[in-house]
Amino acid sequence: MSSKKSSREKILEAATELFHLKGYHATGLSQIIQESGAPKGSLYYHFPNGKEQLAVEAIHLSATRIAAEIEQNLAAFEDPVKAFQYHIESISEIFHDIEPISNLKNVPMGLLAMETAFVNENLRQACEETFDIWGNLYYEKLRSSGFNEERAFLISKTISALIEGAITLCITKKSDEPLIHINKMIPLLLTQ
Repeated sequence: MSSKKSSREKILEAATELFHLKGYHATGLSQIIQESGAPKGSLYYHFPNGKEQLAVEAIHLSATRIAAEIEQNLAAFEDPVKAFQYHIESISEIFHDIEPISNLKNVPMGLLAMETAFVNENLRQACEETFDIWGNLYYEKLRSSGFNEERAFLISKTISALIEGAITLCITKKSDEPLIHINKMIPLLLTQ
């Protein structure tokens, strides 16, 4: 199999990165084409419904990539406290050196979700599905660690909200400090 990316893959990769860095509304189709290096006509060939379709697919791509990272991080330790702390520490590494801004290309979807939730139902739903996928991974780790359904559900939702909120604060502060604070609270949150 060739390691060369197809025009479709190049466009999707460029769009995903630009949506993360600039947001949905500030990213233009011509900029996506320019960044991807793909022929101009290939955008509508591969994404006939335009920017919205491209954004939904970019959200799904990010969801899949970040879900794989979550699974890997949570599997690193059997102890749920250590597993979640390791996961949050892995996220915080993104914010050790926030400059250049391209270091943020794998930031979760909270910022895109806030930007589009009230103006585009398809993008809102794609973001909601993404948060559900990630939350379910947290839930499954907690269940496999002996937490009952209700507690695993509540803690997984809480951890999701804490991480997404902390990421917003990390970007605002240009610091990993908010995630470090959450990490210190994980043992208290996971006390059975």
